[in-house]
Amino acid sequence: MSLPHAILTALLEKPSSGLELTRRFDKSIGYFWSATHQQIYRELGKLEGEGLIRALPNAQPSRGQKKSYEVLPAGRAELARWAAAGQDPKPLRDTLLLRLRASAVVGTAGLEADLRRHLELHQRQLAEYEGIEKRDFPPDRDAPEDRLRHLVLRAGIDLETFWTQWLTHALTEFAQLPPPPADSGQPEADHP
Repeated sequence: MSLPHAILTALLEKPSSGLELTRRFDKSIGYFWSATHQQIYRELGKLEGEGLIRALPNAQPSRGQKKSYEVLPAGRAELARWAAAGQDPKPLRDTLLLRLRASAVVGTAGLEADLRRHLELHQRQLAEYEGIEKRDFPPDRDAPEDRLRHLVLRAGIDLETFWTQWLTHALTEFAQLPPPPADSGQPEADHP
């Protein structure tokens, strides 16, 4: 149930219309919690129906005008309850890692090119995050809310740094692999 909480967070940061919220989502929360615009609009309706948000009183739009939302006290209380609740870490589920494991028994055809593509994607994402850090978190910005937002960004930077390092290592390993035998398709040895 994290999407409603992501929306409550964004609306507490700044009351917004659905369109403004989806644009802000694409530029911030969307980096670590993705949602389509349709999902966001659907959740806005649910949150309003549950009495957690409301349309701003001065924003009762006529057809075609945007309706802005704000969080009600019940919404703030729900977000505080959720943020304080414990949660176990989620297990890693990554298709690339599973494909790499499978290549140990069926061969590596096509995988090296995809590792290179992933490396480029992670390098671009890392550069984007570092640009955001430079722009939005100068050394003199030390307010508690800025420090917490910066922690989230640092998690993204650190994860992208990990992936670029790991993929570079994986590509080095690929370069050192012997060529597959002509009748490849079966592993040469049984590995755990």
